[in-house]
Amino acid sequence: MTHHMGFIGKISVAVCIGILIQLGIASAEPKHGIAMYGEPALPHDFVSLPYANPNAPKGGIVVSAEGGTFTSLNPHVRKGSVPWQLRFLAYESLMGRSYDEPFSLYGLLAESIETDDSRRWVEFSLHPDARFSDGSPVTVEDVIWSYETLGTVGHPRYHGLWKKIETVTQTGARKVKFTFASDDRELALLVGLRPILQKAQWDDKNFEDSGLNEIPISSAPYVISEFDPGNFVRLSRNPEYWGADISFRRGTNNFDEIRLDFYADGSVQFEAFKAGESSSFRELNAERWENSYDFDAVADGHVIKSIIPHQRPSGITGFVMNTRLPKFKDWRVREALITAFNFEFINQTNTGGRQNRITSYYSNSVLSMKSGVAEGRVLDFLVPHAADLLPGTLEGYTLPQSDGSARNRKNIRIADDLLNQAGWTVQDGLRRNAQGQAFEIVTVLKQGDTESQSMMDIYQQALERLGITLSTEVLDSAQYKERTQVYDFDMAYYRRGLSLSPGNEQILYWGADGVEKPGTRNWMGMNSPAAEDMINRLLSSESHDDFLAAARALDRILTAGRYVIPIHSSAISRLAHVNEIKYPKKLPMYGDWIGFLPDVWWYEAD
Repeated sequence: MTHHMGFIGKISVAVCIGILIQLGIASAEPKHGIAMYGEPALPHDFVSLPYANPNAPKGGIVVSAEGGTFTSLNPHVRKGSVPWQLRFLAYESLMGRSYDEPFSLYGLLAESIETDDSRRWVEFSLHPDARFSDGSPVTVEDVIWSYETLGTVGHPRYHGLWKKIETVTQTGARKVKFTFASDDRELALLVGLRPILQKAQWDDKNFEDSGLNEIPISSAPYVISEFDPGNFVRLSRNPEYWGADISFRRGTNNFDEIRLDFYADGSVQFEAFKAGESSSFRELNAERWENSYDFDAVADGHVIKSIIPHQRPSGITGFVMNTRLPKFKDWRVREALITAFNFEFINQTNTGGRQNRITSYYSNSVLSMKSGVAEGRVLDFLVPHAADLLPGTLEGYTLPQSDGSARNRKNIRIADDLLNQAGWTVQDGLRRNAQGQAFEIVTVLKQGDTESQSMMDIYQQALERLGITLSTEVLDSAQYKERTQVYDFDMAYYRRGLSLSPGNEQILYWGADGVEKPGTRNWMGMNSPAAEDMINRLLSSESHDDFLAAARALDRILTAGRYVIPIHSSAISRLAHVNEIKYPKKLPMYGDWIGFLPDVWWYEAD
């Protein structure tokens, strides 16, 4: 009897093992990194990130001139205005991202990661040396508290992930396991990128209301050492930083001090750089790059003009129309307004024709929609939504082009016809709807955005010929943020950088929740089941081909949606900087992006 039961037991064990293997559980093993598809590019014993110089010297100061102001030092809550850099300079996550790959993560606070083939769960092992700046260890309790707090009372950007986490449990002294409630392969990566906060710091304190009264404690290489409300923030490199020698950090965080100086008028930023008060200036205007860098510091070589290429998508930059308002709901109206925007003439006037126009949301990348009729998997994904897709989505859509003349007569005629079709006709010299309401547009701009103002001045003249009144409202940074967070505008300057690995953030950008929910990136108020279907396909694709098809289909939906009047983009960054700060010869795939300056630069006097 005993022998028989032992035999049965072995069979049961064998069956269980077989089942586990089928489920991909037995094959899971701790690894140093994770990629969205396949394996991460770097081996387990990599020396440093490929775009970091492991022998870079430590020391020096780098100063950044920032527009606007700040009212908080906590970037993880919705309340207040916070220097955006603090999210990336003053905090760490379980894993760190390599910007030389579309989407791969490597161990940071976690020394290893483990997941199953279906990626319905992921387990992290904390690095035994991980410490907060006060010397206390980073614990599993800190991790669990951080995810729950950010996911419930933190900034809305964190809430979506928390809702998709079914359980988070401690599975060992240094181990934490997340299981997911939905089929979303990206979650195993995203969960590794949330900031880890010190639970003890916030005991008996209101996390949501923290502003300037509390300097957050973190495990990052830099700590906030000094600040003057609204004027500057000083970050000092922690000499006791726990992770200085781990592979992901080698050759990074080289400056002793990073200083963020704030200027109420954004136009003063360039003057501050010319005067030697800041270390670098990111130039977005090609004309100014060619003609305004003739000051002494450039001539004598103290300031270097660097061109940094990249392979990331163009994203979308331009003037977004708020479709929550009745006047922008009809796609023909939006097409008319895009057609009347004389980009070719504006580009020649403002930049000497040196800027290329954005052609789609993912232009300049492999994710960009193909010209002409949708084909193959892209067509397969779009066909179920054919009845709801706007003209051009399936057939192919290209932005209207002008002849480059100031009058732009042909396009004005086309715009006039589209407006008439949409029920907006000229009555007594003004464009009105059937109820007699005049077509008026107020565009909100940030103080100091002289380039956009120049564009609006030219655009205003074009719209006058159509009987439309256009005016601009210039707001300081705080007012601009407040107004745009609650979608209180007709049109606004709009910029969304997009990555080579679009995923869950797309819901925040284009999801239907953003029509009414404040604080999302869906400024246009789009509500597209087709777009949300493509986002879900991005998240659930098990093959790179399906992922590409979903991205290209989404690009078609967004571009043919005609939500934004696109302006220019560039496959390069124009970065002027003092010659004492250097960067590696090997550039990341993402170029001048998060993780580049100041992360892998260093100070070295000639």
